[in-house]
Parts: sequence; structure tokens; C-alpha cells
Amino acid sequence: MTISSLTKKTVRVAETQDAPSVDLDVAEASYASFLRAFSIDLTREDLRETPRRAAAAMREFLTPEPFELTTFPNDQRYEDLVITAGIRFSTLCEHHVLPFYGHACVAYCPGERLVGLSKLARTVQFVARRLQVQERMTTEIADVLENALKPRGIAVLVEAEHTCMSIRGVEAPGATTRTSVLRGAFRSSDELRREFFDAARS
Repeated sequence: MTISSLTKKTVRVAETQDAPSVDLDVAEASYASFLRAFSIDLTREDLRETPRRAAAAMREFLTPEPFELTTFPNDQRYEDLVITAGIRFSTLCEHHVLPFYGHACVAYCPGERLVGLSKLARTVQFVARRLQVQERMTTEIADVLENALKPRGIAVLVEAEHTCMSIRGVEAPGATTRTSVLRGAFRSSDELRREFFDAARS
């Protein structure tokens, strides 16, 4: 079977509402006021552009890039696990607006359609581009793929280090948090669950 014999189908993955426009001028002025509140001298040459750079960085962190999630018919009736591990991401914790970062492992048991493998990583990166909490992020990754693929099962494992815990507060560097979502066949099959978690940890 060649690619030309496949019928591609794309699902546009985007925010449910139109993304609000970003006013960089307002953001830059707000950063300047914020830094001055901490007695930071923005007249220094090396700090003069800091509010502008900070505003641009925040726009990058908080602007998900819509993409086309391409799927193909599962003509060969492939039924076993499809898994992509080690998908790196970084995002911002919505409680302290500090980064948390790590990697995700995403797997599915195909139904009628297969997905282009790069789209699994794109889904993780898309969901990460907003203020997040890890539990919701894990669920949202599963939601996007489940809606697009209608698989027999979907599994997502996210492991991350939260700088709001590692560099402030309790100051526990190296501590990581794991969250997982298991649906469909991954809930009903002990064997599939073991295979998924073994692959995620390897």
C-alpha cells in the first residue's frame, strides 16, 4: 500500500474561541511598571529593552499555533499500540506564571484511522502554549486526539518539574510530578496498560 492509495483527512486544531489579539505595547508598559515596582532601574542600558523582550517572550508562551491534524484510513486494520515517547514541552503554571517543563508520552490503539506521528508531538506543544496546570494539560492532550481519531483507546503520561516548587517555596529541585489519562482499551486491558507504562519509562 502506498501513500497515494490513502485518503487523507485533516482536522484543524485550534482554540474553541478566537485567540484574543495581543497588544504588545500594553504588555511592554505593564512589564515596565511591574519591574519598577521592585525598584529595578530600567534606565540602565542593559535593562532598557527588558520589558519589550519579556512581553515578546510571554506572547510566545501564550499563543497556541493552530495546525492540521492529518489522519489516514487504517486500511491494514492495525490493532496494536502506537506510541510516541519523550515529547519535550515547556509551559507556564497558571498559579505563579512560572515555567514547568518535562516530557509527554502519548499512545493510542487505532480504530478506523491512523494519525501522522508528528501530530502527536504537535498536539502536546499546542496544548502547552497557554497558562496550564499539569492535570488539565494531560486531559486536554487526550481530548484533542480522541476527538480527531476516535481510537479504541488513548493514553497520555506527562512528567514535569515545576519551578514554582523547585526554585521557590519548598525549594525541591529535581522533584517531578506525573499525571496520566487512560481511556477505552487502556482502562479495560491490564496488558495494554503495562505495555504503555513500560514504554513510557524506558
